[in-house]
Amino acid sequence: MGDLLDLLAVWMPRQRWYGTKGRDPQLTLIAEWELVVPGTRVLLVRDEAVTPAAVYQVPVSQRDAEVVLPGSLIGPADDGRVWSDAATDPAFTDLLFRLVSLGGAGAALGDEFVGVPLSAAPVTAPEGVPARVLSGEQSNTSIIFRPEGAPPVICKLFRQVNAGINPDVELQSALAAGGATFVPAAIGEIRGTWTAADGETVTGSLAFAQEFFEGVEDAWRVALQAATSGSDFSGPARALGASVARMHVALAEVFPTVAPDADVRSAVAAAWERRLGIAVSEVPGLAPYVDRIRDVYAEAVAAPWPPLQRVHGDLHLGQVLHTPTNGWVLLDFEGEPLRPIAERRSPDLAARDVAGMLRSFDYVSGAVADDDGAAVRAWVIAAQQAFLSGYAETVGAAHTAPDALLAAFELDKAVYEAIYETRNRPDWVGIPLAAIGRLAPLP
Repeated sequence: MGDLLDLLAVWMPRQRWYGTKGRDPQLTLIAEWELVVPGTRVLLVRDEAVTPAAVYQVPVSQRDAEVVLPGSLIGPADDGRVWSDAATDPAFTDLLFRLVSLGGAGAALGDEFVGVPLSAAPVTAPEGVPARVLSGEQSNTSIIFRPEGAPPVICKLFRQVNAGINPDVELQSALAAGGATFVPAAIGEIRGTWTAADGETVTGSLAFAQEFFEGVEDAWRVALQAATSGSDFSGPARALGASVARMHVALAEVFPTVAPDADVRSAVAAAWERRLGIAVSEVPGLAPYVDRIRDVYAEAVAAPWPPLQRVHGDLHLGQVLHTPTNGWVLLDFEGEPLRPIAERRSPDLAARDVAGMLRSFDYVSGAVADDDGAAVRAWVIAAQQAFLSGYAETVGAAHTAPDALLAAFELDKAVYEAIYETRNRPDWVGIPLAAIGRLAPLP
């Protein structure tokens, strides 16, 4: 296993889902599941190149080199074969589909690696289901299954895993079980059990399957096309605001809410300050605005707050599909990857999601070519206002966040974006910096 870990330490940093860019992995094997598929196993490896250490799921297969797809090759194995990423191995994906759709059989280690059906009507799971890895994933690996005579299914293989149920599984499953049509139908999940760094035995989510909407576009592409053509987007934006409001209403009914006492306010303010501290050290252009940003945060802390509740946590136009049957459909409830998992699982303010969508509309202005910027800026403002109107009309005025609180969450999101763009797309950092200038203007 030592040789395979050495190979993974070279291969993992080249994968988009590997979260510790610029550092050499320091890997330790913490769990291994031998599957009924010969030569295939699922590994959990702890990477101590970052603090706190990250845990990654890596399914691997021993295969003949000539059948391994580009990008899936990990390195040499025994008997002239090679190790490859099992996500592209039909034998593994067949087993994965059976586990998430029917649960139960499929692994050799009993209750330590199990499928859990989430649908009252399990999907038919024949062998040989065509599967394709979805390109463009950032932090997970998604596989589309097209079983004959049945609707397609998309299964998300979580690459970075944590103890406890993944919020993507938890929230989407609860909403779907309540009859919500603004999320995909939940089909099944896979859970694993392993030993954590402190010696405690823990269980966490490894994969999640749900309804797949074929041939639809996400809201980002729909909005971008409308802005490019100068088409009025007020109607779709208003409907999107209503869908987000329905999500918040449903989550507040299903999960407990928390009163915004002094401790809660201090914790939220501390998270804002922690993010700002990271940004100041990494984004030089932010320095002139730091005092004004803190002023906005202070105004928000002093404002009236609604109760905290479970929220999406990373809502933007790319997390929404435009479907002919269900209208706007919300996806990917894992929360922001840079936020600690404990924060992502905790009750939060719904204003975080509203602010995220407003920031996403603002990004359209940076993606659409416009000679003077005035036309696309006007499009953005109209879309944002329509979104807010649709949200407020649905959730009710009593549950709408005060302006000061919404401004603070917009600002916090822009600070997050400034960190992200500096690390990944330096040419785009001007978009969040311009927003920070508007939200926290200098005297």
